Amino acid sequence: MENKVYFISDILKVLPHRYPFVMIDRLEVVEAGIKGIGYKNVTINEPFFQGHFPNNPIMPGVLQIEAMAQTAGMIIATQSGELKPANVLFMGVDKVKFRRQVIPGDTLEIHAEKLRERRNVYVCTAKAYVSGALVCEAELTAMVV
Repeated sequence: MENKVYFISDILKVLPHRYPFVMIDRLEVVEAGIKGIGYKNVTINEPFFQGHFPNNPIMPGVLQIEAMAQTAGMIIATQSGELKPANVLFMGVDKVKFRRQVIPGDTLEIHAEKLRERRNVYVCTAKAYVSGALVCEAELTAMVV
């Protein structure tokens, strides 16, 4: 089965986030409702670089986690095999590790996979890479309402 790719216009139909808090530009669903890859092109014109840090721009870790959560939320929204608008509420983050800095010019490649679900609560694992190098990883818990 061929992977399904969703672009920003599709993502905006599902996630409630808008600029500047949409943290993924594209999503490749590897297995509907189970796993996929989100992509975030990090550019120097991101608003957070004005203060983090002007002479040494680094993508804040909390925004890397947000990109991971949005990727996981989009994957959950594909459970039926099609995109369904979903109001996914972030409940928790565990086992976070930051491995290297993310800077302008990087493309964050976020691999997310659903580990388990119970009713409307989902636990996913996510790992973010830049050029094949692991930069961040976490376990995320969210609720679909």
